[in-house]
Amino acid sequence: MKVKGKVIWITGASSGIGEAVAYALAKKGAKLILSARRKTELERVKSSCPADTQKHIELLPLDLAQSDTLKLMTEAAIQLFGHIDMLINNGGISQRSLAAETSPEVDRKLMEVNYFGTIALTKYLLPLMIDRKQGHIAVVSSLVGKFGSPYRSGYAASKHALHGFFDSLRAELYKDNIKVTMVCPGFIKTNVSVNALTETGDALNKMDDAQANGMAADVFANKMVKALENERNEVYIGGKEKYGVYLKRLFPNLFAKILRKAKVR
Repeated sequence: MKVKGKVIWITGASSGIGEAVAYALAKKGAKLILSARRKTELERVKSSCPADTQKHIELLPLDLAQSDTLKLMTEAAIQLFGHIDMLINNGGISQRSLAAETSPEVDRKLMEVNYFGTIALTKYLLPLMIDRKQGHIAVVSSLVGKFGSPYRSGYAASKHALHGFFDSLRAELYKDNIKVTMVCPGFIKTNVSVNALTETGDALNKMDDAQANGMAADVFANKMVKALENERNEVYIGGKEKYGVYLKRLFPNLFAKILRKAKVR
């Protein structure tokens, strides 16, 4: 599905991957609905898009942690253009802390934002897509949605949950001509680690070395958009770290040894 002229709703669009994907889609002529908590940052992103595309960009601030608002937010999103062709579930939060030291409240917050908020928006939007017999749902997961790594237990759990849900959903919606794409980034140069939760729920306020040396967000965004247009079921985008998916699958014991020795924080 070519994205030109399509109505695409992006969560987590105020920074990082979401911001970069918004720019890439705007340049391709998509009509965008940008969502995140910070309206001022959404306005900045819109104003940074090509001038001739801004009339096709709407802003809809929302908080994925506020589950009681998400049905109304979905209805508001639909009203903006009358329909939605693609939902990009990108909003989320990461973690950097040892499992044994992390409070259950932090684990719950990670699941509330990364998993429950994401599936709620999806479920509220599905009736429209099913009625139209077309649609595309994209989910920005992570390589740790395919394998867990130290200091990311709650984050990995939330991303693993997304794969379980959306793999099932893809099979259920095949007859309705609705596509589901799981996008698994590796190390992308964004502030995801800076904003990651520590064991107490505070922000880490520090960028990981791996993140700092990761793939540029705009390069990632172009690769992701290509995968969406090709209607890929699942795609891994990053550096050599993406080969961890195959290493775990083929040589799980060797992968476990490598993971124990790897510098991942």
